[in-house]
Amino acid sequence: MANIAALIAVLAATLLASAPARSLDTGRPDVQAFISELVRQDGFQQRYVTSVFGGIESKQSILDAMSRPAEKVKPWSEYRGIFITPRRISAGVDFFREHEARLRQISASTGVPAEIIAAILGVETFYGTRTGSFRAVDALATLAFDYPPRSAFFRSELRHLFLLAREEQLDIGTLTGSYAGALGPPQFIPSSYRSYAVDGSGDGRRDLLKNWDDIMASIANYFVRHNWQPGQPIATRAEFARDAIRPTGPTELVLKDTVGSLARQGVQFTTDLPATAPAILVALQGEDGDEYWVGFQNYYAITRYNRSTMYALAVFQLSEAIAAGTRTPVAGAGARPAGGAGD
Repeated sequence: MANIAALIAVLAATLLASAPARSLDTGRPDVQAFISELVRQDGFQQRYVTSVFGGIESKQSILDAMSRPAEKVKPWSEYRGIFITPRRISAGVDFFREHEARLRQISASTGVPAEIIAAILGVETFYGTRTGSFRAVDALATLAFDYPPRSAFFRSELRHLFLLAREEQLDIGTLTGSYAGALGPPQFIPSSYRSYAVDGSGDGRRDLLKNWDDIMASIANYFVRHNWQPGQPIATRAEFARDAIRPTGPTELVLKDTVGSLARQGVQFTTDLPATAPAILVALQGEDGDEYWVGFQNYYAITRYNRSTMYALAVFQLSEAIAAGTRTPVAGAGARPAGGAGD
């Protein structure tokens, strides 16, 4: 019976994976209401919106991918192994050297380290080589209308996609990206594209699909807008004093602690930041058991790009490896015991 059940499960999974996409039902009241809002509130032509929606497909593969992101289903020991690899590091060093002059210019003007910009691209899309093959309008519409847990968010992003296509003169039907509708090598969702993209090349456009000057400058601008602190550290490894109470449960992405308060709790780490500096204690499942890190404001800024403690640490560690490969300095741990300046 167990073998039969297993066979049925495999067949069911195969059928589900190969299930053809279905056209979005534009007669649904919620879809009709959304179309009406685009026309009435945003000034789109009815014929244009109807034409776009007539070609939208709702895809089960998008819903499946949304239910199992690596940040939620893998421990840090496995997640790290995806991104901190010799191949990804080597490709990052090559990317850095190819774009070094512009990366250094952007870093000098924004305070965001060049290796952080490169690492974001390395984690997101392997330096622009894996930007996703889903039509953005299909991805966002599938999640907007067939994924109830976050339908409001994705309906907002679908609206932003329409506005973005109009503002940047893009063909909405040909835009491709991730299963969540993120676009281009930096994987900006439409609202982030509209809010944080900049014209890094000076050609009058904000092209995050092909223009590397715009792409790199926009990543830096994203961090500037999320309070990146030039010259300050990102994160450092931590341990606990023998009698300290260790945390349980998932890490909250909130800067509720300070360097001094963590030190008083028995967290042992080094930094040059003052005791009043905001900090976050990160607990992860490493290869050899629990692994602890203290992240600072710049670590928190990376979590604004992707709301994941593992993502931020992967970006940080990849940036360190790229920096080492290119012999550039990287922000890291300081040299004074935490809380040493008093509180």
